[in-house]
Amino acid sequence: MLSTALRSSSSSSFSLHPLKLKLKPTSCSYSSSNHPLWSGLQNWRDSSLNHNRFWGPSGPQPEAEPTIDPNNQHSQLGSVTSLAEMGAMVLQTPDPLKKSKLSHLAYSKWRKERLPVGVSVPPTSPARPSKPQLVSPKEIPAPKNSGLPLNAYMLHNLAHVELNAIDLAWDTVVRFSPYSALLGDMFFADFARVADDESRHFAWCSQRLAELGFSYGDMPAHNVLWRECAKSSDDVVARLAVIPLVQEARGLDAGPRLVQKLIGFGDKRTSNVVAKIAEEEVAHVAVGVYWFVSVCQQMGRAPCPTFRDLLKEYNVEVKGPFNYTAREEAGLPQEWYDPLKEGIKDEGPLSKVHDRLAHIISMEKENSSLS
Repeated sequence: MLSTALRSSSSSSFSLHPLKLKLKPTSCSYSSSNHPLWSGLQNWRDSSLNHNRFWGPSGPQPEAEPTIDPNNQHSQLGSVTSLAEMGAMVLQTPDPLKKSKLSHLAYSKWRKERLPVGVSVPPTSPARPSKPQLVSPKEIPAPKNSGLPLNAYMLHNLAHVELNAIDLAWDTVVRFSPYSALLGDMFFADFARVADDESRHFAWCSQRLAELGFSYGDMPAHNVLWRECAKSSDDVVARLAVIPLVQEARGLDAGPRLVQKLIGFGDKRTSNVVAKIAEEEVAHVAVGVYWFVSVCQQMGRAPCPTFRDLLKEYNVEVKGPFNYTAREEAGLPQEWYDPLKEGIKDEGPLSKVHDRLAHIISMEKENSSLS
């Protein structure tokens, strides 16, 4: 059960860097103060630890017999006393299955022992295994040239997305840990839980690939997701826009189509795995929306034009077709991302509180450099 501190409101969250945007007069149809949130968000936050990392005959369930850990990951975490330190450890773990398991152990330890967020520094990029080979998106083989049947091909692609998602969530926790006093513990609690969810999703994908006679790494993959993450490495509001509101939202669009393709292929078991993952991804987009709106409130800005301007600033493209129903459920309004929905209003300049906090952060950086 989360501590009272972790249940604090979002009033302590702020953008860490000034937005370098040239905002245009627009007309937004709603106020950030009454933005509709996903109805299940609080239940997701309050839910107990999820140990259903095995896909049984009728769905997710705990593993019948805990596997022996050859690297003694429990011992690895024994001397670690903060969430940020454990997150950095996960990021530095190259083996995908060990990364997935360590991610769950880290989140579980933090929840059970009520450890502080702490402070750590993330690696420049997360550790990766020797396979899969990372290539450009154009070099990814077509299904018929991959050496994998269509269901394993699609599942391998999803496993790669989920592995990256583990690192994306932990990088957000670790990278912005120096500013926990400004962001508040709930910010880190939310993204650590996202990392735990993603580690469970990767475990399901890996298990199902093994059942089909394959494993993660059997075909090349691309590094687009981490490249997008790197764009927002120095700005928390940009990170929220680029990762949960663009990259993860794409999962809401693709999930139902992937399920139907797997059903058409005749693989009901894999389609069930994918459907469950798509269902749980709604929470991750909803968390991104929650914190993006919270940051915008503190800045005195309308989320809609701020989101659009960030996409232009960071050269991020949002492509359809869109799953409007799932996006709306997650609290992501169509007018934010749909190019056909124009006419948004800029609600004025950055607030004084944001300018003041940006100045504080700047001073902290200078002092750190001098030290």
